[in-house]
This record gives sequence, C-alpha cells and structure tokens, in this order.
Amino acid sequence: MSVFTGIFKCYKKSKERIGILNIPKITSINNALKIYYENAEIGNKEIKHLFSVRSSATVSRLKKLVKAEMIKNDIPTFCANKVNTVTAFAVWGIDVTDLERRKIKIKELNL
Repeated sequence: MSVFTGIFKCYKKSKERIGILNIPKITSINNALKIYYENAEIGNKEIKHLFSVRSSATVSRLKKLVKAEMIKNDIPTFCANKVNTVTAFAVWGIDVTDLERRKIKIKELNL
C-alpha cells in the first residue's frame, strides 16, 4: 500500500465520523425551555445561549447534525441559517418533558 492510499483512507474514515459529536451540556433548564417554546427555528445566537459555547465551529457542527435530520425527514426551513427547534432538541437528546418534570420538582423542593 502506498502512502497516498493510506492518507486517503484516513481522510475517508474521518469524513464518515461527521455525525459523531459530543453534545455540550445545557446552561439551565429554564433557559432550554424558554428557547424551545419561544422559537420555531433557532440559529447561532440561540444555540450559543442554550449550550454556552463560544466556538462557531461547534455551533456549525451541531446545526449540521440537525440539518441532516431535517433533510432526511423532509422538514422545511424558513431561514437558511436556522434549524427547526423540535428537530434540534430531538437530535441533541434534550427531552423537553423531562426538563419540565425536573423544573416542577425543583419548585416543590424550593431549590
């Protein structure tokens, strides 16, 4: 095997891993619920506020995952640089009903 072929295979393997990304932790339950219920589509500003990330590359990767799912499910977008909020939360593994339950529990415990 030549050196060029080995480099190409590594590049090809890394291209297949585009869908693998560590999803950052949300900043707060209230913040996540506010973003979810206020916006039909979210962009860079909302994503940075949701996860408290500064890197535009991370935001871009997060949006790329959601856009792939939107294309797969034929979900239209109204703005080219935004993604559907419901799809985004589903792709990122943020369970809204669980967040609502936790928010109620926090109020009951007066935390």
